[in-house]
Amino acid sequence: MKIEITTPISEETVSSLKVGDTIEITGCIFCGRDAVLPKIVRLIEEGKLDTLGIDLRGSVIFHTAVSSAGVGPTSSNKLEIESSIEPLSIAGVKLHLGKGEIHMETIEALDRNNAVYAVIPPVTALLNDKTFEQEIAAFPELGMEALYRLKVCRYPAIIAAAHGRSIYEQH
Repeated sequence: MKIEITTPISEETVSSLKVGDTIEITGCIFCGRDAVLPKIVRLIEEGKLDTLGIDLRGSVIFHTAVSSAGVGPTSSNKLEIESSIEPLSIAGVKLHLGKGEIHMETIEALDRNNAVYAVIPPVTALLNDKTFEQEIAAFPELGMEALYRLKVCRYPAIIAAAHGRSIYEQH
């Protein structure tokens, strides 16, 4: 059974998710990866994120670039991406969306901040049909690696880390 999630995501919704749950995300999501996420974290640390008109409470960050070819997940365990997960979670991001295994320290940081990590299949064509609007939210000079805001409907993903557990754990 797929769990339908609409942004902004509530604390209660995140608390109810378990590793292995299949979800579909509808609403506005942010897209960013290694070039832009450290810039967003720096703005959070300086208390200046609101100057861009960006509210991360209840949001989703998809680890991707946006190009004319569409969107597809990048590896979430790249240093610049994975090191952004905790500060972004503190700032209100509830769901981090990407691909690959993340470190236990990051899984624990997600748990402390009632946030989760989900993996999305690298199927650009499928996601293109589920993306209805896109706009640059910040840092347009980064081109396809700028921070984008997408309006999506029923993006498929699997919860890979939640409440101190990971889908990648050895059983």
